[in-house]
Formats: sequence, structure tokens, C-alpha cells
Amino acid sequence: QVQLVESGGGLVQAGVSLRLSCAASGSIFSINAMGWYRQAPGKQRELVATITSGGWINYGDSVKGRFTISRDNAKNTVYLQMNSLKPEDTAVYYCNADLIDGGRFYRYWGQGTQVTVSS
Repeated sequence: QVQLVESGGGLVQAGVSLRLSCAASGSIFSINAMGWYRQAPGKQRELVATITSGGWINYGDSVKGRFTISRDNAKNTVYLQMNSLKPEDTAVYYCNADLIDGGRFYRYWGQGTQVTVSS
């Protein structure tokens, strides 16, 4: 019902900046929140940042002050600006969209984009 496509990942050196993009398509009118999660090898998937339809933003503790989430409603796209990248930021980054329709909760995921930060 909702399709998410991420882009912008890559292999970079520590201290470099990257911007990830996630374009949503399909049944986008019911989306309540979008966000970014990441999963490193051997670790659980963790919250990076979320933004609700009302504009409320939440960040994971490890990225506060370095990452910024934003959205372009006209393009149905959410962005993640990543500054001062560290090796511990290395992970697959997944775009997420949550929606509530008819009292039911739905969660959608993109395919993920790899971010690798070398030291």
C-alpha cells in the first residue's frame, strides 16, 4: 500500500556529511509519521529519527546534535542530514512510514541503504 525508496548511502570517511532521501508512494495520505532506523551487524535495529505529520521530531540519543530529519510534503520525501559521521554510524539505514487507518496500525519499510564510515 505504501512504497518507500531510500537513496544517498555510501562509503565515506569519518567526519564527512551525507544526506539520505526517502520517497514515499502509494497510499500516502494516511501516513502519520515517517522516520529512519538503522541496524549494524550483530545489533538490534535502533531509532535514528522520526517526524510526525504534525511536525514533532524525535532523535535517538546517539545522533542528537549531528543528524537532522526534515520533510518535503510536496515531494512526499523525508530526508536525513548526517553530519560529523563516525565509524559507529556504520549500518543499514531503513526508511519507515507508520499510519493508522480505521483504527488499525500499519508499518512499512524501505529496502535500506548502506552507510559505511571508515576510520
